[in-house]
Amino acid sequence: MLALVPSELIVTEILTAEDQITIRACPREASAWCPACELRSDRVHSRYDRRLADLPWQGRVVAIAVTVRRFRCDNPVCARRIFVEQLPKVMAAYSRRSRRLAEIQRHIGMALGGAAGGRLAHRLALPVSRDTLLRLVRRGVSFQPSAAPTVIGIDDFAWKRGQRYGTVDPDLLTSAQRLQYEGFLRREADNAVIQRAAGAGMSIKEIVRRTGHSRKVVRDVVRGGRTDIFRVRTSSLEPFLTRLDAEWTAGCRNGAELFRRLRSTGYAGGPRVVAEWTTRRRRIEAAPTEAPIAPPSARSIARLMTNARDQISRADAVTVTVIEQAVPQLVAGRDLLDRFQHMIRSKVGSGLEVWIKDAASSLMASFARGIAADQRAVAAAIVEPWSNGQTEGQITKFKMIKRQMYGRANLDLLRARLCAT
Repeated sequence: MLALVPSELIVTEILTAEDQITIRACPREASAWCPACELRSDRVHSRYDRRLADLPWQGRVVAIAVTVRRFRCDNPVCARRIFVEQLPKVMAAYSRRSRRLAEIQRHIGMALGGAAGGRLAHRLALPVSRDTLLRLVRRGVSFQPSAAPTVIGIDDFAWKRGQRYGTVDPDLLTSAQRLQYEGFLRREADNAVIQRAAGAGMSIKEIVRRTGHSRKVVRDVVRGGRTDIFRVRTSSLEPFLTRLDAEWTAGCRNGAELFRRLRSTGYAGGPRVVAEWTTRRRRIEAAPTEAPIAPPSARSIARLMTNARDQISRADAVTVTVIEQAVPQLVAGRDLLDRFQHMIRSKVGSGLEVWIKDAASSLMASFARGIAADQRAVAAAIVEPWSNGQTEGQITKFKMIKRQMYGRANLDLLRARLCAT
């Protein structure tokens, strides 16, 4: 085991316990360099112990107790009279773990993040908190200047799904996205005003009077609501569905009578909601019990007419023939799809403009309009060797790291983990 101790130290004692090993050691050198004037000194002023966590051995935690010395500086012009010897290959200044242990823990944090990395480190007898792991990740990454890029991949991103978008140029937002973004900013500003007033001890009634918002809006903001991205409307009939189903099963089929019975049990909604429920229930019961033979789905038809048409069975071939005779537009659309696919695979973009004109009056007109809107970009994508696949791959990696870290995904930490892995 002595061979595993850093060569800069001399082992003086080894203490073993059931789950821990303590190694007492002292520096091998008899003198040290002054960090201010760089003059070597061997005049010892005093000693103190530093306890370092180190790599485990046989599943047991290892700690190194190093007796560190303070030296007197013999340089009369040096501003530092006393200095502590440094062991840069063993430990960093003020550190409580050896450099080799810190490096292993940093790699664990880089790969798994804080919480998951902390759990794995405990299983490996490298106990460390998740916060310390993240600090090691932040400190251990140095970013070197790189050469000027020759190809750049660009992608927008969303701060909140469907509500706030970020991009390299705000002018690229569509009109709908810009209106949605502006509405989000107004709502966030209103929420901040209401929350500040509530934090100052103002009552809901007074906030309504001063801001002009409805009581419901103010109450939702004060109680932590009005932040859901997806809002689901709930029916006033929902708490009474069990009672309503029991009345219907018992033989009461009149909507007005059902409404009167529900109202006696506390239902506060209107009769129209109950009438609509009875109408839907009658239609369900009047539906035929034996369903007709279902035609093939649109996805199945598309598969049979495109990538699987050379390996289909005889029955499917008959189905495709019937479809082609009944809907000739599908044949024209399939031919246009084949032409476009051939351009992509052969990397020949000279026929793109002709293809757009031919597809303008077909079932692929909507797709052709989208191609025409980005015709230069599509033409470049056909003939250039580059694709957006690398960009999408990096984005997928970025999202995986971000989701893995839950709420600790600050930009500096994301950059450290993304650039180092």
